[in-house]
Amino acid sequence: MTRVAAKTGSGLRSAFDAALIMAVGMGFGRFAFTAVYPHMVEEGVLSLHGGSLAASANYAGYLIGALLAMRMRAHDAHRLCVLSFVGTAGCLAVLAAIESIPLIIFIRGIAGVFSALAMVGASLWLLAHRGQMHRAPLLYAGVGIGIALSAELLVLGAHAGLSSQGLWLMLGVVSLAIGLAAAPGLLSKTPTAAAVACTPGLPGAAPVKPLPLIVIYGLAGFGYIITATYLPLLVKSALPDLDSAHVWAVFGVGAIGSCFVWHGAHQRFGTRLALTANLCVQAFGVVLPTLMPSTAGYLLSALLVGGTFTGTVTIAVPAAQRIVREGRGNLVAIMTVVYGVGQIVGPIVANGLFNATQTFSSSLIVAGVALLIAAVISVRAL
Repeated sequence: MTRVAAKTGSGLRSAFDAALIMAVGMGFGRFAFTAVYPHMVEEGVLSLHGGSLAASANYAGYLIGALLAMRMRAHDAHRLCVLSFVGTAGCLAVLAAIESIPLIIFIRGIAGVFSALAMVGASLWLLAHRGQMHRAPLLYAGVGIGIALSAELLVLGAHAGLSSQGLWLMLGVVSLAIGLAAAPGLLSKTPTAAAVACTPGLPGAAPVKPLPLIVIYGLAGFGYIITATYLPLLVKSALPDLDSAHVWAVFGVGAIGSCFVWHGAHQRFGTRLALTANLCVQAFGVVLPTLMPSTAGYLLSALLVGGTFTGTVTIAVPAAQRIVREGRGNLVAIMTVVYGVGQIVGPIVANGLFNATQTFSSSLIVAGVALLIAAVISVRAL
């Protein structure tokens, strides 16, 4: 009994450590920009066009990072995790010291590389190396934890009178502290076999076809990213009396709980049905601001999109990992690449449609359609 309890405790510790890496690399390094962006626009540091370029550069960096990680194997994943949080903290701190738009765009691109290393590294380390497939919800909840925590830190920083540069420095310091808290567990020599031995299977989660899963994942990357990039800016423009960072925190809170909800749906109904439902709900959340441009509409959109986009990852990545049992091959990295492509295209399309229509409504509708197409593929091809 004591040995089983020790293994369970070790597994939970591993999951928390991996979640912290996700919180830093994704929540802070990747998505905190969405909440700082309105402050930078208000201060004249960035324009809408410059912000779109910075967002696209970040997603391009994410793509590059995924490509770099494609040859990484599970037993080396801890190195990616450490590199990701150190690099992320450094990028955030550097943003506090620069005002040049080209440099900001460049640093956001580098931060994207480290975000991809965090996603691939933490997933491989926990799901393959530690054999903790059933801890996937906690792992991906780290993204939402990072979004919610960074958003509320930004609210506090803004109330304290910090400029956008001060906010970036604060995020850099906190992200380094979080990463250092996870480092001892990442570097420990706990035997992988013990973790694998106590990992239960997932009922109703038989291997699926890899090509449709890759296509679905790419469409999902395109579908959610417009909301994830521009939501606080849209709120600040449409509802100036509402603190947009709080809306972004709702997005993060939705992401935390969603991992457990969609993991449960995956267990009960299988990959096809769970993924289809996830994408349909996400599509509705994406287009909701065009149907209900009010405080309630934006908050519900944040909750629905935040409550599904990490759910997509929670369903799709473990499904991919089961296709390549015990880490043989790196389908997770390939999927991260196509996800990155979708995220690069998203802001470019949004910027082009905004220039033509002076509204983001058409961009949100296009994103919603992409998610519905992904849902159809899930029903018919998985």
